[in-house]
Amino acid sequence: MRTARLTSGRHLPIGKILCIGRNYSEHIKELGNATPEAPVIFIKPASSVIGDGEAIVIPPYSHDCHHEAELALLIGKRGKNIPVNRAMEYIAGYGVGIDLTLRDVQSELKKKGLPWEIAKGFDTACPLSAFVEASDVADPQNLQIRLTVNGAIRQDGNTSGMIHPIPAIISHMSCSFTLDPGDVILTGTPAGVSRIAPGDHLVAEIPGVATLRVSVA
Repeated sequence: MRTARLTSGRHLPIGKILCIGRNYSEHIKELGNATPEAPVIFIKPASSVIGDGEAIVIPPYSHDCHHEAELALLIGKRGKNIPVNRAMEYIAGYGVGIDLTLRDVQSELKKKGLPWEIAKGFDTACPLSAFVEASDVADPQNLQIRLTVNGAIRQDGNTSGMIHPIPAIISHMSCSFTLDPGDVILTGTPAGVSRIAPGDHLVAEIPGVATLRVSVA
């Protein structure tokens, strides 16, 4: 069983991984998508998680795997229909995650009107760092998110660019899904997503929060 590790030493078994798509305007533009009125939600299984120093394995059915660096939230207590003004109370910690997407597979499934879980939830599709305690992050809505591939900067954005801010994301998700301790929320990615290939080395970093290093097998 995969666990989320907090820098305080606490561990929580990872439950649901709830993700929000299209939450940064520049990322929406680079993919040519329309801006959604409500948050776009999808789920990754806990079996998709790998940790710092581990390897991404791109499935043989894809030739276009993209990186998406994101601020990750670790839920610390159970909640349902959480009001926006109470939402931050449910966060145990903050980390950095990489939402890996098989863009070619996702595009083909979308064209056919079919679900695209195999493009988002495959084994190793969710590299995830350790989490810093929520109380140690002064302003989670003003954090820089950077990702490099083989030392070259691919993504460099700020959480201030979110269309739906953190409290709204938590409140919205909790209306459909009961949030439990150990659930993880990925809050969307800034612009700069692009293809990775076998042999690449990725470093995702949110200064003051976490650094995550993974390679591609």
